[in-house]
Amino acid sequence: MLTLDLRIAGTVLESIVDGPGMRYTVFVQGCPHNCPGCHNPQTHDFNAGRTVPIGELFAECIEDPLIAGVTFSGGEPFSQPEPLYHLGKMFKERGYNLWCYSGWTWRELWKRAESEEYVGKLLSILDVLVDGRFILERRTLSLPFRGSENQRLIDVPASLAENMVIEFLIK
Repeated sequence: MLTLDLRIAGTVLESIVDGPGMRYTVFVQGCPHNCPGCHNPQTHDFNAGRTVPIGELFAECIEDPLIAGVTFSGGEPFSQPEPLYHLGKMFKERGYNLWCYSGWTWRELWKRAESEEYVGKLLSILDVLVDGRFILERRTLSLPFRGSENQRLIDVPASLAENMVIEFLIK
């Protein structure tokens, strides 16, 4: 098993608010966005939290037969894309649905992926990306799984398939 460590703020076993169904949620530590009104300001400090081997997180999740999906939240998951990619890949191989929250937009993440290999790799294994910074003035309680109206639920496999078709047609 891979021995990469992940800096986390904590985990929630059996979450029902971080995506559909019963989920295992990993809250990563560290966020560069510092959105005013953030729901998890304690996750902003990159030096806080604790480091945990990704294998330990994986083992904790698979012990619970009720878990149907996994969510990476934060903090900012794309500040630690390499360990999250490897952890996410382990979950995907076991059939888990994989969601990720990010303060960066889909476009910003793909721009970063041009120079940061694991940003693209992590994006490529997600089922859903909830993108965009939390904007206090656009806060909402009416949209499922989002904190502000600007945030989007992106079906990653469908979006990647569309982009591949567009690239094929352009070439």
